[in-house]
Amino acid sequence: MADRLFFRQLLAGGDFATDNVLAGQMVNFVYLIGDRETGDVVAVDPAYGIPDLLDIIGAEGMRLSGVLVTHWHPDHVGGDLMGYWIEGLRELLGRGVAAPVHAQEAEVEWLVKATGLSASDLVAHSSGDTVMVGEIPVKLMHTPGHTPGSQCFLVDDKLVAGDTLFLEGCGRTDLPGADSDEMYFSLTQRLASVPDDTLLYPGHMYSPDRFATMGETRRRNYVFGVPKLEQWRAMFDDRM
Repeated sequence: MADRLFFRQLLAGGDFATDNVLAGQMVNFVYLIGDRETGDVVAVDPAYGIPDLLDIIGAEGMRLSGVLVTHWHPDHVGGDLMGYWIEGLRELLGRGVAAPVHAQEAEVEWLVKATGLSASDLVAHSSGDTVMVGEIPVKLMHTPGHTPGSQCFLVDDKLVAGDTLFLEGCGRTDLPGADSDEMYFSLTQRLASVPDDTLLYPGHMYSPDRFATMGETRRRNYVFGVPKLEQWRAMFDDRM
């Protein structure tokens, strides 16, 4: 399967949407995961430059067959971000693209409110579900904390983590729907099954490197140096 896996990491404001000032400031990553033999590809968190992304997919000889959503925030799925409008799921589906949008079931309500899509546009999933892209399996892992339905995607030896985990730090836990306790459990328990040699691909370029192994991240990222929940709460729980 490794030979037929198509995988691209694209930096908004750098690799596409290069004329979008906000994209350059937010440094979001969009991912393309596909099957080279069938030509199917899914986009993870398509935002900022929908025409650009579709052009990239077409230039690779692939066709968009679905969307995977890590979480509902507008910089990942489009919508109103503090008065700035970001292209995303609404514009993608508005172009007549027949692409089911796969989201974690706890995130559906938030996505509907943020994007204006209807629940019928979304496919709700439980943790552990698998989405097939051609013959390439993508495992969905529910990792709440940053949002109620945040999820990561495990494909081959790669973990696409959204805003659950960065190479340095993790997603904020002081935003609507966030929960610092859940973030702690996601990092220390839910992602504990991910091997050290798995490559971590984050939702933002908040570090000099674009990716790193989980083992290196666990050694260097300060969020893995907090041994107890009580200490975690003192650092991350804004209710304290």
